[in-house]
Amino acid sequence: MSYIISGIQQIGVGVADLSSAWQWYRKAFSMDVPVFQEAAEAPLMVRYTGGEVQSRNAVLAMNLSGGGGFEIWQYTSRTPTAAVDPSRLGDPGIFAAVLKTRSAREAYDHLLALGAEASRPTPGPDGAERLFVTDPFGNVFQIAPSPDWFGAPAVIGGVSGAIIGCTDIDRALPLYRDVLGYDAVLYDERGTFADLASLRGGAGEVRRVLLGHSEPRVGPFSELMGSTTVELVQSGDAGRPAIFAGRYWGDLGFIHLCFDVRGMNELAARSAQAGHAFTVDSAGTFDMGDAGGRFSYLEDADGTLIEFVETHKLPIFKPLGLGLNLTRRPAERALPRWMIRLLGLARVK
Repeated sequence: MSYIISGIQQIGVGVADLSSAWQWYRKAFSMDVPVFQEAAEAPLMVRYTGGEVQSRNAVLAMNLSGGGGFEIWQYTSRTPTAAVDPSRLGDPGIFAAVLKTRSAREAYDHLLALGAEASRPTPGPDGAERLFVTDPFGNVFQIAPSPDWFGAPAVIGGVSGAIIGCTDIDRALPLYRDVLGYDAVLYDERGTFADLASLRGGAGEVRRVLLGHSEPRVGPFSELMGSTTVELVQSGDAGRPAIFAGRYWGDLGFIHLCFDVRGMNELAARSAQAGHAFTVDSAGTFDMGDAGGRFSYLEDADGTLIEFVETHKLPIFKPLGLGLNLTRRPAERALPRWMIRLLGLARVK
């Protein structure tokens, strides 16, 4: 590749109340380090916000144990809407975020202690035990074991993947394999599965393909984000609407899956060649509070939004004016671990 994908930077979560949602995510998932927090308009996203500029408040929160973060996103210019019909497994779109854990059993006990709605750990097609939990706002998360950590492992770590519904996996696959680099098929199974039984639509027959990457990711944040997977799921119910059908980007639920990248121009050319040209592109540096970078979006074969962020500047510790200019560093080189750990000085309890 002439561009670099360092990993999953974050998954966007649209909420009705940022403060209460972030508080729960700190308790349940240790998403307690804010990389940025700002209230602003989103003028470049009018394609997905009814043709009008909308305002929002957002925080990018990370878990420094490792994995991607959450961009917790709340409209301030309108009341966000939920899907009329709650999403079911296999509906086109992001059905669940995947978070890492050392032990599914330990994660299950932790979530039960919080009063969360969690399924018992159950082996999947590869024999690994996983569980599902629904947050108080109706979003589904899969908790999956991982040996891949950045810092001292929390009970539950950061984002390590996503479960994405597709109308046709074979049509969706080239984008994820050839553009996003998920070139390893970890399993490709069809049937009914005990580990999915607790989910809406999980009792029916589905095809599920778990994708990984055959080579370790490289880039500035690759060691923090670690290895990731994407599971594509196709149900037999072809008439189901997309999860975000008729709603705006930023409405309630998982709004996008975001990858940290270097070489945005090269990625733009490759995406267009693959039939998935960028639908949004900030082109130059777009300020996000004290952070800044170039961002873009494309749609997968079913219209699911994939975001890319090329970080140009990043605050490390604002009280001391410590920051980082990534445009001056080699694209493939990982940042020193001590430098990333400095973000923890801003941890919110």
